[in-house]
Amino acid sequence: MSKLYFTEAGHVITNFGEEVTRFRRARKILQLPATRETASLFVLARSHRSDAPRLRVSVNRFELPPVPPETHRIHLWHHVPISADLLRPGTNTFEFWTETSSMTGWSLAMEPGHSNPQSYVSDDGGRTWRNGRMGYLNIERGEYAVRVRLAEGNDPPPPAPSWEDPENPRLASLLQKLPRKAVRDGVLIDRVRILATWLASSWEHTGSNIASQFAPWDAETVLAWGASQCGHDGRRPVVMCIHYGVALVSACQALGIPARCAILIGTPNGTDGHFCAEVWSEHHRKWVFVDPNVDALFFSGEEPLSLSQVQAKLPDLSGVVRFGPGTASQRKNSRIASFLDGYSEGKYFKHRSAWYRSDFLTHPEETPPAHGAVSYCETGLVWDAADREIFPMFPYFGDAEYFDAAPRR
Repeated sequence: MSKLYFTEAGHVITNFGEEVTRFRRARKILQLPATRETASLFVLARSHRSDAPRLRVSVNRFELPPVPPETHRIHLWHHVPISADLLRPGTNTFEFWTETSSMTGWSLAMEPGHSNPQSYVSDDGGRTWRNGRMGYLNIERGEYAVRVRLAEGNDPPPPAPSWEDPENPRLASLLQKLPRKAVRDGVLIDRVRILATWLASSWEHTGSNIASQFAPWDAETVLAWGASQCGHDGRRPVVMCIHYGVALVSACQALGIPARCAILIGTPNGTDGHFCAEVWSEHHRKWVFVDPNVDALFFSGEEPLSLSQVQAKLPDLSGVVRFGPGTASQRKNSRIASFLDGYSEGKYFKHRSAWYRSDFLTHPEETPPAHGAVSYCETGLVWDAADREIFPMFPYFGDAEYFDAAPRR
């Protein structure tokens, strides 16, 4: 087995990171135990151009092989092997820079909001360092998304799921916004379909390719900002698949239906991800998969399918996917229309994870600020244990028992 070492939760803000040059260097301190095997360094970073100079990296003053630039213009995980003899028990220092004099080479992803981060920046080529007034605008304290996996040790078990406090007044407020047909008692799958259709028809999917200001994981705010296409500071907000999924999870809990987020991806460390939801059906004794972004549920006959059952049908989902009336609204968006053209091929469904927290209204401070604009990075994601080797930059993995367990409070 192995263990991941990190000091952040992956709650990065993509348009506020750390630019590195030959003068401006970034440093990360990690406390590590002794190791006898090659370790893996993971850094979430973005090259400005495909012909940018390589990202230079050192550990404890020993320079490692530089990281080549990427063709994708988003923050991706970059892997650098580290010989065991370069690491030491206790404090280990990792530094990053590149051979440009302007901020046109590489940026490191950063999670702001830390009171005493173990990340530092230098403006004089590494002679002096500070862990305050960081980021390219010199205004924040944060941790760089830099992690190390050692062969020794074991990752902890995934955290227990967290649900909304049923007494939270935000749930009662949200309940007033929901379609009356969904509020009434009835067959659970019918009520979920009503919610999925309503959400898919409520606003235009707006991705990070055309807006940069993410809506928070607050269902009422998502509905308002999505409908008006106006958010914080009067700018157009990002309200995309994440927000359809989050709104469904909160809406279901307002109705007393357990629900959680389901996060999918086709290519690990890629750009073909998707954000959906699962709802607990007591009648079927399983989590039922639903995609409220495009108003899709999946059935075998009249039996609604779980996510694992959907994955078992890959690569052809055409015989099990059932789109609802909300799909037509989404097809008006050319990007989603293109997305739907390949939907039944299941390219986004190859790898699954679940967000262990579903208490977005009770604990908004625990929600990510910009999920979906970079390669997946949040440590709150629990991945399928079968995929442990292809998601080594994450700490939590669950088996079938974890994913299939009935919700408990």
